[in-house]
Amino acid sequence: MKTQTAPEVDVNQLVADSDTGGRSPGPLMSRMLLYVAIAWSLFQLWIASPLPFTLGILVFNDTETRAIHLSFAVFLAYMAYPAFKRSPRAYVPITDWVLAIGGAFCASYLFLFYDQLATRPGQPTPMDVYTAAVGVVLLLEATRRVLGLPMVIVAVVFLIYTFGGPYMPDMIAHRGFSLNRAMSHQWLTTEGVFGVALGVSSGFIFLFVLFGSLLDKAGAGNYFIKSAFALLGHMRGGPAKAAVLSSAATGIISGSSIANVVTTGTFTIPLMKRVGYRGDQAGAVEVSSSVNGQIMPPVMGAAAFLMVEYVGIPYIEVMKHAFLPAVISYMALFYIVHLEALKADMVGLPRRGTSTTSSRLLSFGLTVSGFIVLAGAVYWGIGWIKDFMGDAAIWIVGVGLLATYVGLLWFGAKQPVLELDDPNAPVFELPETGPTVKSGLHYLLAVVVLIWCLMVEQMSPGLSAFWATMFMIFVMVTQKPIIAVFRQQGSIGAAAKLGFADLVDGLATGARNMIGIGVATAAAGIIVGTVSLTGVGLVMTELVELLSGGNLMLMLFLVAVISLILGMGLPTTANYIVVSTLMAPVVVELGAQNGLIVPLIAVHLFVFYFGLMADVTPPVGLASFAAAAIARSDPIKTGVTAFLYSMRTAILPFLFIFNTQLLFIGLTGPFHLILTVVSAIVAMLVFAAATQGYFVVRSRWYESLALLLVTFTLFRPGFWWDMVYPPFDMVPAASMNQLIEEAPPNTGKRLWIEGTNLNGDDVRKGVLLPLGEPAPARERLSNAGVSVIAQGEELLISGVRFGSPAEKLGMEQGFRIVSAEMPADRPAKEWMFLPALLLLVIVMGLQRLRRPAKKIAEPQGKAA
Repeated sequence: MKTQTAPEVDVNQLVADSDTGGRSPGPLMSRMLLYVAIAWSLFQLWIASPLPFTLGILVFNDTETRAIHLSFAVFLAYMAYPAFKRSPRAYVPITDWVLAIGGAFCASYLFLFYDQLATRPGQPTPMDVYTAAVGVVLLLEATRRVLGLPMVIVAVVFLIYTFGGPYMPDMIAHRGFSLNRAMSHQWLTTEGVFGVALGVSSGFIFLFVLFGSLLDKAGAGNYFIKSAFALLGHMRGGPAKAAVLSSAATGIISGSSIANVVTTGTFTIPLMKRVGYRGDQAGAVEVSSSVNGQIMPPVMGAAAFLMVEYVGIPYIEVMKHAFLPAVISYMALFYIVHLEALKADMVGLPRRGTSTTSSRLLSFGLTVSGFIVLAGAVYWGIGWIKDFMGDAAIWIVGVGLLATYVGLLWFGAKQPVLELDDPNAPVFELPETGPTVKSGLHYLLAVVVLIWCLMVEQMSPGLSAFWATMFMIFVMVTQKPIIAVFRQQGSIGAAAKLGFADLVDGLATGARNMIGIGVATAAAGIIVGTVSLTGVGLVMTELVELLSGGNLMLMLFLVAVISLILGMGLPTTANYIVVSTLMAPVVVELGAQNGLIVPLIAVHLFVFYFGLMADVTPPVGLASFAAAAIARSDPIKTGVTAFLYSMRTAILPFLFIFNTQLLFIGLTGPFHLILTVVSAIVAMLVFAAATQGYFVVRSRWYESLALLLVTFTLFRPGFWWDMVYPPFDMVPAASMNQLIEEAPPNTGKRLWIEGTNLNGDDVRKGVLLPLGEPAPARERLSNAGVSVIAQGEELLISGVRFGSPAEKLGMEQGFRIVSAEMPADRPAKEWMFLPALLLLVIVMGLQRLRRPAKKIAEPQGKAA
């Protein structure tokens, strides 16, 4: 038995070391850490709620909130994370107490002395500078403990660059900065450590992580895993398919790739190995599906919330743009594990029930139909109530939600109590589908509340997460007593006590899960502060331009590789901050100069996806190490296999950069939407078949090449169509006013601008200027942040509003708008789908001819 449990202990220790801290002190100290963690969660709930403004007490501005948020994170980092592997874990050394208190003081300095600092901006006292310098050092040490050396090394390199500018090579040299200037910029302003990233972490990332923690503690994680196995476990290679589905669902409640791997992988990986997957394959499937949980709406990874601030669009828009790539990525992984099962001729796990396939399909169809009807009734019903009841509608909707919750608990309590068997047991039977799915439907209500607030009520992400979290708190306190009443089992008081204990545990776990994100966003602020202080972002643009020689595809490939290298060993959140700060402007600027004019969200999703790949890529892919420990396989081999499985994720950024319709941008109607979705799904499945070397049967090399050609054509039909029909017609800027006025709502206008920038460089590039709602041309341009005056055949930019979309696109006062691009009148590029599908049918026909005939099963009566 020891040989079986040792790897599991190692895995749990890995999760603790990376996510919540590996220290387990005595009862008194554990209780103190519990109280601090709960206090952090309650503080975040307080500032997110309407209560401070309603009651007029304990109202904190953004800067004060960020300071308190970081002080909690740094204090818990020193208390929960030992300094070294040999450091004591059973108690907190006095040195860690000193560092924790000192770090918390430095982090809260902006809060404690906010009024005094506001009276002397740009004139720091020696105390300010000393506190900032010590704070940076203590933050970096906390980051080393929580995240490891890679993040610290990157931050230190940027700090060295700040002070050593005069001694750098000419291409990256700058005048350098004093300690006073650098520390005040990094610590005493909102340009560095206390910048946008930490603001997003304190504003709403914490609440989403807390929501996920409470959902998990309530039992949703176990419910998702059970349901996935009940639905899919009987299929060929069923455990792997269930792993993909359960990891996608668990991604809603876990912002950590490693925690997701361990939560589902402890159960799924042994079962995958049982039905025939190699250890590295089983671990790789779990890694690939767990990492992708961060790109799956509605609750994406923490980095997705940073896009809201960096790109300047609502979170609901981020969800919309990320939806299709996430779905087709998961569908491709599902298909990959199916192909692996076909290659090895695997079978599924046995069912407990004796229901027929037709009855299961009928039950599933009725369930889905019921959900669709119920969703429609709820949506239109609540809309009708809001129209007719006015302010009283909120109370009526609340009563309806409560009744639905109690009804679902009653419905679930009528089902038998089902527990998953031991995955290592000699016999494993799947739970019955119906009772399993019905037993936890009330968990989905919390997700419904979150989505409703985000999409229908259009609340801010922070407020939406607050109400969803408050609903989860209500669920945790009440679900066990109500179920005890319905099942007439156990004491109501004892059940209520268990529910309250789960709530306390969930509040503490949510806070401890945030330690890494809190220090990561703060440490990444050092990089952001260095970029804003020294202007090194422009240097990165010149460097990539020099290396790529102006070749667009080579430029994108270099950005992808740099993003992977920067992301090695960094959590996704910190990785996204670094690569979006350094690489996103490179893609925007060099792409614009080469005629690649794409929305900013496409660029940020590009670097975001390659940040995710760093969790998979050897030799530093921590998620791969966790999966390998469970699978008892080689971590490097597991990481390589996971990378091969994740190639579908790696090609998507290149595709949606050139075909933004994959992000639901530029669609013209329902038919265009359906065509885009279907073609993208088919293309990704064909790509999976091509890279796996198996379609109907094992593919020959030329068939794999043909499948790759089909994939490329379905994903980017414009590549071939543009060779025959130019996509745009150039229109003189003088006639642009009419085009702007006639442009549809919330679209962009492709403009070419020229001029000399502030550095004295001549610039010619394209921009996609958002136009907003219909209005006169000057008003639409003004809403985008730019004002123009006519100058012959061109328009002179007379002003650019600070912080506007025009300024983010690099438009400057004195630039000229020389021309505009109008979509050319040409046949739809989707006609290229026909030859692609014809080639696909030919390959399918060739492979069907090689498919072996099915063997007729012999009667088994005599054998029996």
